[in-house]
Amino acid sequence: MSLSEVLARRRVALGWIVVIATILLARPTWPAWRIGLLVAALGEAVRVWAAGHLEKGREVTRSGPYRWTRHPLYVGSTIMALGIVIASRSIGVAILAAIYMTSTLTAAIRTEEAFLRRAFGDTYDRYRDSRAEPMRRRFSLARAMRNREYRAAAGLAAGFALLALKVIGYL
Repeated sequence: MSLSEVLARRRVALGWIVVIATILLARPTWPAWRIGLLVAALGEAVRVWAAGHLEKGREVTRSGPYRWTRHPLYVGSTIMALGIVIASRSIGVAILAAIYMTSTLTAAIRTEEAFLRRAFGDTYDRYRDSRAEPMRRRFSLARAMRNREYRAAAGLAAGFALLALKVIGYL
């Protein structure tokens, strides 16, 4: 198994280590917390929009945000991470988030694109090269739920709750 595959498979477990380090290193204030929450909520909105169009493993999705970017879930995750960095007010958190996001998302993208090439061949290649026709599909909250996007939303809420506890001095 390659390093990319290991990082892609272990990104959630590694994420918990980053969460713990973030709570320890964070120096949030209410103004930073509020701005960070707004930015992170925007990132989660991008993720929900993408998850509401995605039929994971069954097709090359070309509707919603997939018309403009191949990896809108990861775009949303990156925006969420930026919001957490802003709320945390910590250079250490910023460095850790940059390392974590760059390494795990790069690995996940490589792994997923290899799967999509194997599974969908020329269809994926045309999509990757912006030669595929967009598909018409409406956003579906039920589809976003099937894609378990509620887990990212719950994790984001829990993270900001912990940062709020840090602001008021309980952590």
